[in-house]
Amino acid sequence: MGASILPLPTFLVFVSFFALYLLPDPVLGITRHYKFDIKLQNVTRLCHTKSIVSVNGQFPGPRIVAREGDQLLIKVVNHVSNNISIHWHGIRQLRSGWADGPAYITQCPIQTGQSYVYNFTIVGQRGTLWWHAHISWLRSTLYGPIVILPKRGVPYPFAKPYKEVPIIFGEWFNADPEAIITQALQTGGGPNVSDAYTINGLPGPLYNCSAKDTFKLKVKPGKTYLLRLINAALNDELFFSIANHTLTVVDVDAIYVKPFETETLLITPGQTTNVLVKTKPNYPSATFLMTARPYVTGQGTFDNSTVAGILEYESPSNGMHSSISIKKLPLFKPILPALNDTSFATNFVSKLRSLDSAEYPAKVPQKVDKHFFFTVGLGTSPCQHKNQTCQGPNGTMFAASVNNVSFAMPTTALLQSHFFGQSNGVYSPEFPSTPIMPFNYTGNPPNNTMVSNGTKVVVLPFNTSVELVMQDTSILGAESHPLHLHGFNFFVVGQGFGNFDPSKDPANFNLVDPVERNTVGVPSGGWVAIRFLADNPGVWFMHCHLEVHTSWGLKMAWIVLDGKLPNQKLLPPPADLPKC
Repeated sequence: MGASILPLPTFLVFVSFFALYLLPDPVLGITRHYKFDIKLQNVTRLCHTKSIVSVNGQFPGPRIVAREGDQLLIKVVNHVSNNISIHWHGIRQLRSGWADGPAYITQCPIQTGQSYVYNFTIVGQRGTLWWHAHISWLRSTLYGPIVILPKRGVPYPFAKPYKEVPIIFGEWFNADPEAIITQALQTGGGPNVSDAYTINGLPGPLYNCSAKDTFKLKVKPGKTYLLRLINAALNDELFFSIANHTLTVVDVDAIYVKPFETETLLITPGQTTNVLVKTKPNYPSATFLMTARPYVTGQGTFDNSTVAGILEYESPSNGMHSSISIKKLPLFKPILPALNDTSFATNFVSKLRSLDSAEYPAKVPQKVDKHFFFTVGLGTSPCQHKNQTCQGPNGTMFAASVNNVSFAMPTTALLQSHFFGQSNGVYSPEFPSTPIMPFNYTGNPPNNTMVSNGTKVVVLPFNTSVELVMQDTSILGAESHPLHLHGFNFFVVGQGFGNFDPSKDPANFNLVDPVERNTVGVPSGGWVAIRFLADNPGVWFMHCHLEVHTSWGLKMAWIVLDGKLPNQKLLPPPADLPKC
């Protein structure tokens, strides 16, 4: 399991002859074809063998490698009994919303025996993103990295690394995650937590029966390595550190940032972070653990375990250090922050700034056309059956909402309904821009914790500049929420604790070099303010990337209307778009 440089992977089916040899301008990129066969695969972890849903029999799934400007054609064939859809997380999908992937939002899922070709072009992005299933909890095993290299001849804005290594964090469940969430939604209680965290699918030596399933990063002295970190865990934000090594953060969510050094980083589900690691100048006669464990803010149960991989220096060629003696070398362990260390989380996030150079400017919207204030958090719903006592608070069911609207998933894809003007009975364009019933969001919770339900959307004219403040609530305890917006990057212009104050807080917004992201953590007991330009027509999902909160309804959708020019209009649906 040693690290390797990023060649074009063996699962690249073929690259089109036309694109490779006949395009007059290589700046336009090439076309890359992939095939994803969704099938069952037996996998053993923690001495527990089970059948998992996989891509091409791989866990984690295959790596996609492309350059900025390339077109991707990814044929997904469903050979399993589950409905499937794949989301290309962080890809902007300019006018290609049909390829975005969230089930019942931009497409109906791919049914058993059916296939669908996701067709999109990577525009203005370079760095690390990832792909995952976007239906129920199938992304627990259906995920993999997307590596976007700069255009040919365009260097990184930092020293070229010796090697590049994707490191993807996940969660392993001995039970079937689909059964876990099904049971939780039936009983109204919290779902069972995972049995382990993983690095590149491997739990590592701190778990029972797992020493052989350990990711090893083999390095040479005096070299710089680029680690492409991805948090694919279902329900946990993670701290990560490598013992006795400093991490230099250079990129988040496929956007360059002003480099800064840290011993430990925080990464929420959905986020990616590229770091440079400079190895020690000489062979250190030691090995080093790299570990990750959760950052916890909520009241519920969580997986309180630690995943570890090993950073192992290649022994010198003079034969002084044989592979046998590596086991006798001292092993150093990193010290991670406390599980609830919100001050570390806040300080780390505050260091993230856009590069804002001449080549990579931070195009922050300076004027705002529409202001939105969304509360995000947990609540309750009544039991579905009169004679049933549910396992949520006071015999109710757990629910989650945005502005007290818990999103009801439609049975027809929203994008199709919008495109063909058939929204009646599918969704209503009346999502509230502010809470209908204001209260002290981070103070004592209100007596009524019940949420409303509906399929409501916000409709925006093309090129509307948006400012959105997302406010955590303490209704069932304050909690951090990683919110992901499909179809756009956004700028994180401000954040704070307590209740957002519209008369004071905007004066402290950073409108010069705020970090640009696609997923942001709403602070526990606080708020975050983002700005984006609605310049991408289509229907765009926004949801908490803690999968349990999404299952409970912490999600909503934006519809961006077509602009007036041909290149500002959503393209028509492809012929093979799955049907419901």
